[in-house]
Amino acid sequence: MKLIFWISAFIIFYHFIGYGLLITILSKLKRRREPLPLLSDDDLPELTLLVAAYNEEQVIEAKIKNSLALNYPQEKLKICFVTDGSTDRTNQMVESFPEVSLFHQPQRQGKIAAVNRVMPKIKTPITIFSDANVMINKDGIRSLVNHFQSNLVGAVSGEKRIVSLDEDNASGSGEGFYWRYESYLKQKDADWNTLVGSAGELFAMRTHLYEPIKQNTLIEDFIMTMQLAAEGYRVAYEPEAQAVETASESITEEKKRKVRISAGGIQAVIRLIPLLNVFRFGKLTFQYVSHRALRWTLVPLCLLATLSISPLLASESLIYDVLFRVQAVFYLLALGGYAIRDARTNNKYLHIPYYFAFMHWCVVLGWVKYLKGEQSVAWDKARRAELVNT
Repeated sequence: MKLIFWISAFIIFYHFIGYGLLITILSKLKRRREPLPLLSDDDLPELTLLVAAYNEEQVIEAKIKNSLALNYPQEKLKICFVTDGSTDRTNQMVESFPEVSLFHQPQRQGKIAAVNRVMPKIKTPITIFSDANVMINKDGIRSLVNHFQSNLVGAVSGEKRIVSLDEDNASGSGEGFYWRYESYLKQKDADWNTLVGSAGELFAMRTHLYEPIKQNTLIEDFIMTMQLAAEGYRVAYEPEAQAVETASESITEEKKRKVRISAGGIQAVIRLIPLLNVFRFGKLTFQYVSHRALRWTLVPLCLLATLSISPLLASESLIYDVLFRVQAVFYLLALGGYAIRDARTNNKYLHIPYYFAFMHWCVVLGWVKYLKGEQSVAWDKARRAELVNT
């Protein structure tokens, strides 16, 4: 029991704190890359902004206007929406903007099937992928494209930002806190070697490097960029390219999203087994296991193990007693957070313990859903809180 306890405790500490400290040190020790000069309008490449949307009539007009207002030469920016399966007014609203191209078919086969269908029609050297419900800052795509001056860069990820409200529920507080720390790790990963997976809200890649992804892929953005990294390309990170969105409307809606991502995470771990070969992939394997694979596999089991074993060892020594009490207090706070999970408060720290426990419970639910074959690529999207214009 002691061996299991200490192995589990080490994995938990390493994943949430140790790796962050280690990658920070490694990134500081690495010789900094020379900053790339900003490209003039004449030197900017042609690119396509590709947005996959399904029944997004509530946000599609705001997304189109946001896309048209981006600071990029109009003659070099093509804006395309693929809306396969949409049955609301999304198509009509896109068609009302002549500057935008629409791709549509009646069958709904999921986001990646729609993207696979349209990508052969994209002829620009760079493709930028973005979600319909996120708004991009005015200079965002210029910041992304600047990285492609290096031939070593195959893709560039922007930064996901959750709108912060003065008073928020557990979904908003928890997701906002999570993404602030996640964004920090992404930056350090990219500074040291390469980004480990990209958020699908906003990322760019060289069009000729796109390879069709299996249609049952659940987190295609992660798989796509990890495959590029495995092929030797660097995936860069650009915090000045911001994809801004609101948090899930409630913890029930957030659960839909987290369970789907978790199911996709375990699917990705299975498909990316070759990346565990540290002798072949070196740094990338270290980053992938530390930052991603542990989260989707061992960490929930380790949390359960330490919580189960602690009371059995508490009477043996002071250290076990203290660790048991710390866990007891933390999970009591999580229980309190559960009671106010959808209540809005400016004391956002009250939601953090609950969101932490909730997030790992969703990982377990994701395992079950994936292994039972119940997670469809055509998922029921989570409703977001009222959109804030940016």
